[in-house]
Amino acid sequence: MTHDHFFGYRRANGRAGIRNYVLILPVDDISNAACEGVANNVFGTMALPHSYGRLQYGEDLDLHFRTIIGCGANPNVAAVLVIGIEPSWTQRVVDGIAATGKPVHGLHIEGKGELATIAEGCRVAQEFVQYATELPRERIGIEELWVATKCGESDTTSGIASCPAVGNLIDKLDARGITSCFGETTEITGGEKLCASRAANPEAAAKFMKVFQAYQDEVMRFKVDDLSDSQPSKGNKAGGLSTIEEKAFGNLQKIGEKAMYIDVLSPAQAPTKGPGLYFMDTSSAAAECLPLQAAAGFVLHLFPTGQGNVVGNPIMPTLKLTANPRTARVMKEHIDLDVSDVLKRKMTIGEAGDALIEMSVRISNGRLTTAETLRHREFAMTKLYRSA
Repeated sequence: MTHDHFFGYRRANGRAGIRNYVLILPVDDISNAACEGVANNVFGTMALPHSYGRLQYGEDLDLHFRTIIGCGANPNVAAVLVIGIEPSWTQRVVDGIAATGKPVHGLHIEGKGELATIAEGCRVAQEFVQYATELPRERIGIEELWVATKCGESDTTSGIASCPAVGNLIDKLDARGITSCFGETTEITGGEKLCASRAANPEAAAKFMKVFQAYQDEVMRFKVDDLSDSQPSKGNKAGGLSTIEEKAFGNLQKIGEKAMYIDVLSPAQAPTKGPGLYFMDTSSAAAECLPLQAAAGFVLHLFPTGQGNVVGNPIMPTLKLTANPRTARVMKEHIDLDVSDVLKRKMTIGEAGDALIEMSVRISNGRLTTAETLRHREFAMTKLYRSA
């Protein structure tokens, strides 16, 4: 493998980003309009509207703050303007992001109104954009790349070629010292023992089985005895996956043959045990899973798809690859890498992994993903239970 570096942005806390966003970040859903008002007026900014942030409590509230703060702290973000309805929760988010050393400023709407908040926010955002646009890219070793992965609209080609291509990349780059992450707790059903066996230590294996069993208990708590329209989904079935077990074993191809995960993360939890592969407890819904991984600090997402999934993420570029020749042809505008030659025996899994590494580096250097060019910025907050 010759790709040993990329050109990225070195942040104050030492982390490396591959994008240079200025975020206008709402603390709560009722601040979305003010954030979008600033973003509409100041070129080079991006608002991140979402649906929650009021009357949450307990672990649900902790997850909300972990996600919002984590997204602002992500190394792909150069600076952040935080807007909330009231001062205390706004300041909590500002303080969390400020710990990274990047520029961040908070505004609250109560006591001044939305128009005055937007006007003040525009002035701050303009300065942040001018600051960000002078930041240079610099050469950074490939070992500093943080990569997350999940799959979507999987079919038989996913487990045969596109997921193994991701696994080949993970094996090769894990040996180089990258930090990587996989998840989708629900979609490992039937393959949970194999997943537990890929833990690097008994503690990680036990943590995985605990979060997996919690999912099983959740299904039973609501007395759901038929997940046939969800796991596998109708798209999975159309692509030839008849059982969740088939889906699970294909899914696990994404972690390769050699890499062992060193810890199990809660949703949106940043890794703390150094470089290596991690499992994160996430939903399998792409628009929910990707924000959790972005909030944990991952800067590039690898997304194998069979039938064709169009999801993107506003913070973490989402590289789509497929081994389905029909999807590569009819949904070409959504595919960054076609590895269907594996099925035609014109390409090996190792060659597909090398091609994926090359494309990952190109995207890390600034090439836009197809999802970015089509403005796919799906962002769904994960909510654990209903608000007070």
